[in-house]
Amino acid sequence: MTLEIGKGTKIKLTIESMISIGTMIVVLSTMWFTLKADIAEAKVLPKPDITRIEFDMKDELIRQTIMTTQDDVKEIKEGMKLIKAKLYE
Repeated sequence: MTLEIGKGTKIKLTIESMISIGTMIVVLSTMWFTLKADIAEAKVLPKPDITRIEFDMKDELIRQTIMTTQDDVKEIKEGMKLIKAKLYE
């Protein structure tokens, strides 16, 4: 069974469904134009400068976090060794 759409095709829509379709079209078009305006504005704005000091501070923080994590892993391994020693005695 196929549906043929032509001059004689009748579509029954309630007022409520026409209002909801119209509202959705308005909402989507508003979102589209707002997004386009935001993208255009972002293209014009200057790129943020990352200073050498900021980069060095972030790098140092990451290195410090890695070292702390390594120390934590060592402590966990030592604790596991003690637990294994007590279990297998």
